[in-house]
Amino acid sequence: MKKYLLLITLIIFLVALLIASRFKGALPTILPITSPQIEKDSKDNQVKNDLGLKLADGFSIDIFAQNLSAPRDLVFDSSGTLLASIPSKGKVVALPDTDGDGKADKVIEIVTNMNRPHGLAFFEDRLYIVEETQVSSYHYDIQNLTASPDRVLFDLPKGGRHVTRTIAFKDNGAMFISIGSTCDVCFEKHPLLATIIFSDKDGKTPQVFAKGLRNSVFITVDPNTQKLWATEMGRDFLGDNEPSDEINIIEKDKDYGWPNCFGNKIADTRFNKSANQKTCENTQPPTYEICAHCAPLGLTFIQSAKFPKGWQDDLLVAYHGSWNSSNPVGYKVVRLNVEGEKIIDEVDFLSDFLKGNQTQGRPVDLVFDKNGNLFISDDKAGLIYRIYK
Repeated sequence: MKKYLLLITLIIFLVALLIASRFKGALPTILPITSPQIEKDSKDNQVKNDLGLKLADGFSIDIFAQNLSAPRDLVFDSSGTLLASIPSKGKVVALPDTDGDGKADKVIEIVTNMNRPHGLAFFEDRLYIVEETQVSSYHYDIQNLTASPDRVLFDLPKGGRHVTRTIAFKDNGAMFISIGSTCDVCFEKHPLLATIIFSDKDGKTPQVFAKGLRNSVFITVDPNTQKLWATEMGRDFLGDNEPSDEINIIEKDKDYGWPNCFGNKIADTRFNKSANQKTCENTQPPTYEICAHCAPLGLTFIQSAKFPKGWQDDLLVAYHGSWNSSNPVGYKVVRLNVEGEKIIDEVDFLSDFLKGNQTQGRPVDLVFDKNGNLFISDDKAGLIYRIYK
């Protein structure tokens, strides 16, 4: 009898297995309630990235502000409110995060009806805004997030092909403005075009600081050495591999080569047939050569306790991405390993804005808040990202 019971039990068990196998895949699978986008780093800290972007290990990324059209230059005021310029809409906006949840509460238009405002900076108690054809200062109300005109400091020449101007200050109040060329490659008639100019904080006697800079869209001051660094875009239509884009340390009264020379003192004989190596002899070589057409824009030095100790004082640079290359290049943010005044190598920090031939974003400017979180503008997606730990 026991043998029959054992046999019946075995048959029932086998039938149950058969039934389960026949319905496998048709029945719902119960999984733990977790997000497939959540992973953990070696320190067991949760990191978040649900934007389809590739980010350096241990960091999280999300969206701080959206529906901004095409945000460009970023700056924080002294209370920690982020400001962004939107040249295409002629305005500058404030993006307060009063509850500290890592999301902008609202968009406040603090200055409107401007002529392609781009560069933003605070110095002492004033807000400086650089439009295509002028540099102005504003009285800034940090409590009410409003700005009222102080004065126009000085005028700038019209841009033509390159209309964005960027501003940076040294600690002593020296003010620097980058001004791009009107063309891809040409001899400019106005002395301020394709240069970086400087003056004091009140805009007195603006003059050329350095020349031969085709389009140094973004500039920044090294907080340790007070030297001025700039990204530089090389000319187009010389093929996929030249000329290189550049990172430069900008020195007073130096010539960085354009339009006669590019890269490491290479004569541009396709533009100027009389140019030769002697033409380029007294021009400045790049501090670092970047992939051709990668289009470097914003750059910032890492001084954040949330970033690894070995990364401190390195550079983060946004590669906006190519338009004049048969194979798209750029579309990422890289970390440049800086030792003194030399760049040793580069490593991707944030990438995958390009999916095949589809562009989902183009990074522009980068800025840290007072807590060490990194904010990045994207003028393709109309977003500002927040990267944090």
